[in-house]
Amino acid sequence: MYVIVTQITGGGDSHSTESYTSPSTCGNREGRVTTTFTPDTPGAPASPPPRDRTRYLYLAVIIAVVAGILVGLVAPDTGVALKPLGTAFVALIKMMISPIIFCTIVLGVGSVAQAAKVGKVGGLAIGYFLVMSTVALVIGLVVGNLMHPGEGLQLTDELRKAAEDQAAKGGESDTTSFLLGIIPATLVSAFTSGQVLQTLLVALLTGFALQAMGRRGEPILAGLAHIQRLVFRILAMIMWVAPVGAFGAMAAVTGAGGFDALRSLAVLMIGFYITCLLFVGVVLGTILWVFARINLWSLLRYLGREFLLILSTSSSESALPRLIAKMEHLGVSRAVVGITVPTGYSFNLDGTAIYLTMATLFVASATGAPLSIGEQVALLLFMIIASKGAAGVTGAGLATLAGGLQSHRPGLVDGVGLIVGIDRFMSEARALTNFAGNAVATVLIGNWVRDFDRDRAEEVLSGRLPFDESTLLDDDRDDTPPPPPAERLEPAMSPR
Repeated sequence: MYVIVTQITGGGDSHSTESYTSPSTCGNREGRVTTTFTPDTPGAPASPPPRDRTRYLYLAVIIAVVAGILVGLVAPDTGVALKPLGTAFVALIKMMISPIIFCTIVLGVGSVAQAAKVGKVGGLAIGYFLVMSTVALVIGLVVGNLMHPGEGLQLTDELRKAAEDQAAKGGESDTTSFLLGIIPATLVSAFTSGQVLQTLLVALLTGFALQAMGRRGEPILAGLAHIQRLVFRILAMIMWVAPVGAFGAMAAVTGAGGFDALRSLAVLMIGFYITCLLFVGVVLGTILWVFARINLWSLLRYLGREFLLILSTSSSESALPRLIAKMEHLGVSRAVVGITVPTGYSFNLDGTAIYLTMATLFVASATGAPLSIGEQVALLLFMIIASKGAAGVTGAGLATLAGGLQSHRPGLVDGVGLIVGIDRFMSEARALTNFAGNAVATVLIGNWVRDFDRDRAEEVLSGRLPFDESTLLDDDRDDTPPPPPAERLEPAMSPR
């Protein structure tokens, strides 16, 4: 048996000493042969820094996106046939969301000594989300009324049929149905249904229960910490097929729409993209700097790979697991991340609010039935409520738009067919804005409740403390609760 002993001594000239001890026999006596390496010892084994091979992965994603666009333009039928590749990759990501959210929230809530702190974080987050959703609605209303999108367009029978299909997908919704939908049918169905809010509810109840158990719940928390590590390892493996998914998704959308889908409605698309950029750059950037003294572009650069992933899949939910890991690495406490991020994915939909606003005004203008300001506000508030929980579903915004119009102004539903062809491209800007809003919200909430390590954030954003892309784990901030004293292992003793 080999025992490795590491001793670190302090002082001005600190040294790291490693002793390798192996058993040896000399007659009937057992001796020890010890070899000691210090930094000054010639031939001392040096551990090279780990190589970040994931940069090749995201380079492959960029190449795959370009290749997918080319295939979709050159061979549209082939591009459309490749759609299952993108669908399968997004499904793999969504498969991991429920266990990641559950582990993160339970570990965050269960490790907090006082339940009141969890309520404070949740209440502050909900209040912030409501304010920002209102700001996004106002910006969308102002830009939409100034642009007057949709003028001069005409509906065809084919477009009317597409609008009816989207209205059927959206269905009718109200606040009561939304609230009842948060409660899962069974404890297990919260994980199998893929509903983020249902998983959030079960995780919060579990976290509070473990919190009430005190030290008796610590072994369960320790076990969940290991399960979380396993889940993130699986996610890291799934990410290696991202280029395949990006290739299939981009080939399909380009093959289905081509240049015509972009050219016919360029005004709406450009206006929507500019509005999202202004909201992120001006509104979110100003708030982040004023309250947290964090530069927005540094934060966006830190999350660059997540933005690339969203751009290739058109779903902000595909980057949710990585956002949780990166926010913890940035210096936001696990409790704040576990509550703010999953809740924000259902309630902090800034991009969706802007999209629904501008799309509604576009449809009303195109059908020759403009809405008054009061009608605009009432309809949009309803659709914002109906869209909760659908942030990660590609195309859910279009279904929500059609369903909201069907329930409030059925005469406008036919106009939804005008934007069916470009919704996939607008979905990308919508998802990117939602993601940026949730990242900023997590930092702000952590700063307001004083659970944000600003010094660590500066180290991370400057690149001096890089994120481990290969494992998605944050070993240097392991705040897993220790096991009870009775279960602690005694230190290993060397044979005498």
